[in-house]
Amino acid sequence: MSTTKIACVTGAAQGIGRAIALRLAADGCDVSVGDLSSKLPLLEELVKEIKSTGRKAIAVAVDVSKEAEVDNFIASTVKHLGGLDIMVANAGVATLGNIIDTTVEELERVHAVNVKGTFVCYKAAAKTMIAQGRGGVIIGASSLAGKKGAGMCSVYGSSKFAVRAITQAAAMEWGKHGIRVNGYAPGATDTPLLLDMDVIFGNLIGAPPNTYKEIMKGQAALGGIVTPEAIAGVVSFLASKDSESMTGQTLCVDGGIWFD
Repeated sequence: MSTTKIACVTGAAQGIGRAIALRLAADGCDVSVGDLSSKLPLLEELVKEIKSTGRKAIAVAVDVSKEAEVDNFIASTVKHLGGLDIMVANAGVATLGNIIDTTVEELERVHAVNVKGTFVCYKAAAKTMIAQGRGGVIIGASSLAGKKGAGMCSVYGSSKFAVRAITQAAAMEWGKHGIRVNGYAPGATDTPLLLDMDVIFGNLIGAPPNTYKEIMKGQAALGGIVTPEAIAGVVSFLASKDSESMTGQTLCVDGGIWFD
């Protein structure tokens, strides 16, 4: 019987998700990577890179805000890779804006991916893991914004606080099945999303490029921007036996901004 772990990663085409998929492959996992259909070319390149290391990999188009697509993602993983041991619900979107000028439609757009998407990924993964009867690990993407409230961050922050709540509830419900549920909370990370946030922030306050990035660097004890690989290292730990007594936790990886 194979001891190879099988992992799913959403939002895997670029940034943190890509780094997580590569790290889990390096850890010896076979990996199913998912993202929006528009990013399938990037996913296929990632699959090639994972396969070049000797691990198995598949790419699946998935919009995590649609439960049927998430169910298909998990089913495809089980069909082609043989099961599911690690689920990383990494997919997310971000926004900035003051409450008064933010539309309900924008709130719903962000929460559909970050809250509903995480919820259905956890649900689908747990159903499969419980049926398999061998436990598992589920890991979700919160954020520094899910630990510490901030102005212009009501929509994104509330979605990431919700991820922590879902993570804690899931940990309580599924511990009896040998399923551990934890999260990671990145600070400003060197990804395409950070560039988008910098542009949005600059437009909101009339600031030059890199203002948002420099503000975040200035708040960090280590004085820098987090790398996707640093986040992936923490996810690797949460997915491993080394964290076997941890569940319901969300670890900040932000260069030293929020201290629990």
